[in-house]
Amino acid sequence: MIISTGTRAALEPTPGLAEAQPLTHVEALELDQIPEHLIVIGGGYVGLELSQAMRRFGSKVSVIDRNDRLLHREDEDVSEGLRSLFEDEGIDIVLNARIKSVSGKSGEAVKILIERKGVSQTLEGSHLLIAAGRTPNTADIGLELAGVELTDRGYVKVNERLETTAPGVWALGEVAGSPQFTHISFDDFRVFRDDIAGGNHATTGRQVPFCLFTDPEFARVGLSETEAKKQGIAYRLFKIPMEDVLRARTLSETRGFLKALVEADGDRILGFAGFAVDAGEIMGSVQIAMIAGLPYTALREAILTHPTLLEGLNPLFASVPSVPHQSIQMADRHQERDRSEKKLA
Repeated sequence: MIISTGTRAALEPTPGLAEAQPLTHVEALELDQIPEHLIVIGGGYVGLELSQAMRRFGSKVSVIDRNDRLLHREDEDVSEGLRSLFEDEGIDIVLNARIKSVSGKSGEAVKILIERKGVSQTLEGSHLLIAAGRTPNTADIGLELAGVELTDRGYVKVNERLETTAPGVWALGEVAGSPQFTHISFDDFRVFRDDIAGGNHATTGRQVPFCLFTDPEFARVGLSETEAKKQGIAYRLFKIPMEDVLRARTLSETRGFLKALVEADGDRILGFAGFAVDAGEIMGSVQIAMIAGLPYTALREAILTHPTLLEGLNPLFASVPSVPHQSIQMADRHQERDRSEKKLA
């Protein structure tokens, strides 16, 4: 048996929010009119993609997010790039906001009372879109009767082979807490398919590439700088502006950058990120190199067709890397402390 019930847009118990009948991404894609003023709750993937799309259709758009920057889990240069992009396109960004109450009805008129640093503010619009996270579809479907346990967040509890706590029952996709991307759900199926056939396929250690389909796109695979710092992993940073990519110039699409993390004491690529036109396509080539275990020098020296966006990998990996990040310095300090402790011993 397979559980693959997915997730739905989370609806927080904010006074008046449910009564306002906000749009989710499903209803937003089915609209037969252009909202006069769309208010978007959530500065994540869904919220940002639909905000830009609606703005380009002609709507006035305001984005409300509780965090201090867009895509707050990503590196600061990514957040800043998106903030600058949205402001240039006339999208109003409201950060560090707590929604206190909602009144009215989406599609007619809505008012949202927010609080920012202790100051109350009211936003008014014609439509409301909720894009502030996902909720697993696990309630009231009898999972407890089958012996299927849930996590404290309501997702189906699975092991690295996607097996649940009930014999002969697997959970695949978002309901199992897998990263919320369609391509990961496809891979979940491969894990199940191989294991049920007697193999030993697991989800541990797999790459999770993703792309935010704004214009320009944001795509990443492997470690970000934020994650590397958090984990204390030393790295060298290679980074170039898209102005250095000749094809981007011919397309007049020079906004953004490419960057890559390479291990400090070797040539292995640890991660890649692009905020650029067709960043998802560029990322794919770097990911394949990472899968193959190629050193970054292979991409630096590769003969790539001119002029293509992929050719930008040549100048990226030929750029002079920045001074090794402080995580290396932290490692050095730890080594010095260990040596000192050994001397004292």
